[in-house]
Amino acid sequence: MDINTFEKFAKELIDWIVQYYKNIEEYSVKSQAKPREIYNKIPDTPPQNSEPFEQIFKDFQDIILPGITHWQSPKFFAYFPANTSFPSILGEMLTSAIAAQCMKWETSPSATELEEKVLDWLRDMIGLPKNFKGVIQDTASTSTLVSILCARENFSNFSINESGFDNNKFRVYCSTETHSSIEKAVKISGIGKSNLVKISVDSKFSLIPDLLKVAIENDLAKGYNPLCVIATIGTTGSTAVDPLNEIGKICREYNIWLHIDAAFLGSALILPEYKWMLDGIENADSFVFNPHKWLFTNFDCSAYFVKDIATLIRTFEIIPEYLRTTSDAFTNNYCDWGIQLGRRFRALKLWFVIRSYGVNGLKEKLRFHISLAKKFETILKQNEEFEILAPVVANLVCFRYKPKNISDEESLNRINELLLSKINQDGKIYLSHTKLNGKYTLRMVIGQTNVQETHIEEAYKIILETIRSL
Repeated sequence: MDINTFEKFAKELIDWIVQYYKNIEEYSVKSQAKPREIYNKIPDTPPQNSEPFEQIFKDFQDIILPGITHWQSPKFFAYFPANTSFPSILGEMLTSAIAAQCMKWETSPSATELEEKVLDWLRDMIGLPKNFKGVIQDTASTSTLVSILCARENFSNFSINESGFDNNKFRVYCSTETHSSIEKAVKISGIGKSNLVKISVDSKFSLIPDLLKVAIENDLAKGYNPLCVIATIGTTGSTAVDPLNEIGKICREYNIWLHIDAAFLGSALILPEYKWMLDGIENADSFVFNPHKWLFTNFDCSAYFVKDIATLIRTFEIIPEYLRTTSDAFTNNYCDWGIQLGRRFRALKLWFVIRSYGVNGLKEKLRFHISLAKKFETILKQNEEFEILAPVVANLVCFRYKPKNISDEESLNRINELLLSKINQDGKIYLSHTKLNGKYTLRMVIGQTNVQETHIEEAYKIILETIRSL
């Protein structure tokens, strides 16, 4: 493909993208494809000769598009927000076109310095202390792994990086509601799944500090080394918020690394009315939230902040001769701030988003989503056959259908599982589930960029119609 052909098809693709967003509500939100259906439509062998782009794009529309779940539909209410916005798309287009490898300052100074400045913006927007410095990781899962590795090396005076484990008796702590990525991180880090201690939660699904302290003291008595605590601002299941202040004091008392996972709900910290979630943040060692969840910046873009940059860099820094530059002593080389050597220019799309909306525009958008969640909660409460199963902290409503004549929990679980399956069956809306205290829970996440009140009303109508069809 030469530059003239590229120009022709680039314009056609832009036209298609515009029409896609204008008509996105006409698509089935959840893909209706059956397992292996897409795979079986793709030839078993690659083409030996060049194929015209017209045919490639036709196959995208005929084969690939039917297997896409449309996360950017305003009728997508499942899992968690994974949003983009038009400024983010434009930034991503330029990132793809420039295709810079942004591992070091030398390889693209603008990428490094824009990332540093934009992360300073974010730090101040959400209210972190000034002594935190940020870097963009791909996901919060990676950021949590980075924190556990930093805690491991800090505790061992970097000897594990040098010679491996002598005697692994580390312990990592989190709540029973914490994200599954913590379990994956302890496995990858060599600490081991059996050394992840899960602490019970209260009626709001928040970690109970007193039980954390008991677990730490019990482990110390048994000869274990308490290494790291992961506290959560916005658990995936219910957006529960752990009490940072109490947890942080315990971590300081026992000299334990405290990592804050705010992947889901961290964006709400730009709102003054949500700053309470950061009470005690001065005791944290690291913090992560995902602009690619609820700050209208497309995946991937995870904002990771750390207090002790020296520990972070010493944990990950490796400088082979071919990467040595004369600027190393004067610049940030973000390849030394995490796992990957190669890095995308993620800061560009984030810069576009913050400047396009402005901080006030972002606040307005988040407040609107939160108001829609409160409205949906109010609607459910007015119907005696619905039960709210968790506090509505921000933009997630956890509920279930509870007919008056049924009280058996197993029966209620089966009914709600069937209800969710039928709701999602035709793809008009898309919800997901969790289990809270053993109860099958429907989750209505209201955070898609362009969602409006009419979409909430339509969702409720579809839920009622589905119940009547059971």
